[in-house]
Amino acid sequence: MTTTPPLTYLYAPGDRPEVVLKALAAPTDAVIIDLEDAVPPARRKYALAATAELLASRQPLPVHVRVSSPRSAQEIETLTGLPGLSALRLPKVAHTTDIHRVARLAPGVPLHPLLESALAIEHAYAIATAHPAVHGISIGEADLRADLGVREGAALDWPCSRIVVAARAAGLPPPPQSVFPDIRDLAALHASCVRGRAYGFLGRAAIHPRQLPVIERAFRPAPEEVEAAAEIVAAAGPGTGAFALPDGRFVDAAIVAAARRTLGLAQRRLPS
Repeated sequence: MTTTPPLTYLYAPGDRPEVVLKALAAPTDAVIIDLEDAVPPARRKYALAATAELLASRQPLPVHVRVSSPRSAQEIETLTGLPGLSALRLPKVAHTTDIHRVARLAPGVPLHPLLESALAIEHAYAIATAHPAVHGISIGEADLRADLGVREGAALDWPCSRIVVAARAAGLPPPPQSVFPDIRDLAALHASCVRGRAYGFLGRAAIHPRQLPVIERAFRPAPEEVEAAAEIVAAAGPGTGAFALPDGRFVDAAIVAAARRTLGLAQRRLPS
């Protein structure tokens, strides 16, 4: 059975419960309640209390919470076990020790480390395989640029590829792209998503609902991709070995699996 992966994640600041509720009603696959960058330090105590109150009951969408730090034991322990919590997002993870610490504090909670420094990129595969609780990794482009002292352009091409390779090598889903900070320039967002998809990313986090349909459309396969995938799946049958298509192309099990993923994405409904 092919599971359709999420394509969109919508961030909402934890100290603004009214915005979180709007996010939960938005056409997104999941909501990320932020206790880190979007919340001033003086309001993080309130943000944690408001988030815990909301997650005391189940929510209509999966809810991830980005804690302020993997060392924030109070936040992690407060959130662990709440019925509405689907996963924890851990900013600025650089070592496997960060993962083990959180896994002890939050048994059974899926963890998604964010790699945002040169050291984290160097440790990408080790972090991805640090603990069974790690369900995905992603890159924090803004903080990584600051750490490396680079600007836009090709400077992050290698770190982005490194994250994609590490996730695949660890048996994790393809990572989603980092947020696109300009909520007005939807054309640039689309172009960035197309580039990210070419690098192996799948989906993206958004900071405004208007970005969601752009992300969704950019990562959905084109009609010709769907047609090619359907041909491969139809020809595959029950076997797992390599076989030839009528046009002479050889196909193996990995290509069939990729074709099934393509069809799963094609069957998604676009946000209204």
